[in-house]
Amino acid sequence: MARRATAVSLACLLAAGFVPPLRPAAQAPGCATTPPPPAPASAGHAPASTAHASAAHPPASVVHPPASAVHAAASAVHAAPAVPMRAGAGSAGRPGPRSPKPQDVAMVMAELGERLSGVTPPSEITVPTRVHVISPGPVRRVTDSAVQAQIDALNSAYGGKFGGVDTGVRFRLEGVSVKEEPSWFADPVGHERAMKSALHTGGPGTLNLYIAQLSELMLGFASYPYWYAGAPALDGVVIDWRSLPGGAMSDYNKGFTGVHEIGHWLGLFHTFENGCKAPGDGIDDTAPEAAPTEGCPQGKDTCPGDDGRDPAHNYMDYAHDRCMWEFTVGQADRMREMWAAYRSTPAA
Repeated sequence: MARRATAVSLACLLAAGFVPPLRPAAQAPGCATTPPPPAPASAGHAPASTAHASAAHPPASVVHPPASAVHAAASAVHAAPAVPMRAGAGSAGRPGPRSPKPQDVAMVMAELGERLSGVTPPSEITVPTRVHVISPGPVRRVTDSAVQAQIDALNSAYGGKFGGVDTGVRFRLEGVSVKEEPSWFADPVGHERAMKSALHTGGPGTLNLYIAQLSELMLGFASYPYWYAGAPALDGVVIDWRSLPGGAMSDYNKGFTGVHEIGHWLGLFHTFENGCKAPGDGIDDTAPEAAPTEGCPQGKDTCPGDDGRDPAHNYMDYAHDRCMWEFTVGQADRMREMWAAYRSTPAA
């Protein structure tokens, strides 16, 4: 499913300054500070082909590289719209990427029980990652250091360096391909099958991460583990190049769109899945949530009849990047269970 950028309050827009994801004690009432978008660099910067083979686990600060790490020619930089999204519906009447159905949570939970019979999920997972950079032309939109910054952001977030738990999941960059294909770059949803059929490598345990430019209402989309058997060539994650660390989307440029979408690839549903109704997202320690989080609210509680406030700072919600900082113990367990059930067995 995709990640969406949600509406922004005026108070949040008035704040400024680059900061790491905010904890409640450091957060301004009702929002977090919003940095200005980075100044575009010359068109001569190398494209998003950006990737490195190293898989270092960086300090949290690596998620804040210089603004020059990701950018396009001035004419190609677009500010994030008021309400983009991390996946789901299309725009301008076009169909969006595949999305789970409300009943899928219960179905997957039941199937997990069967698949995990006699199986012990791993306590640690290292995910081999192949990055596919789609370029609109000879001038690429992302530097090699920006791809590495995205990998570093993944390892920091999944390692609990910004908050929450260490999930035991790490990502090892194994290669980068660069494909000059303007139509794929401009519409990776409409050309998903052609793009992935041409570029996808590896089996169910290899993450294929595609970097292109999505519509102004979408930041990324992903496949789920239980879809793999039916469409192995379509497995993977697609994110907007402007959402990489230091990118042009000022509310969504710490690399957490990648964190969010890869959470889906590892088997997590949105925290607001099924609203206030059971089974919700299928995770015991994420409180029910009736609606996605917009901006950076404090004390959001859309299911007042249930225990706990909304998991508004969870990576699987829709908050601004600087207001996301955690996975829970239950989510960490579920990712490793889904890995054992769907991504590391012959049945996958």
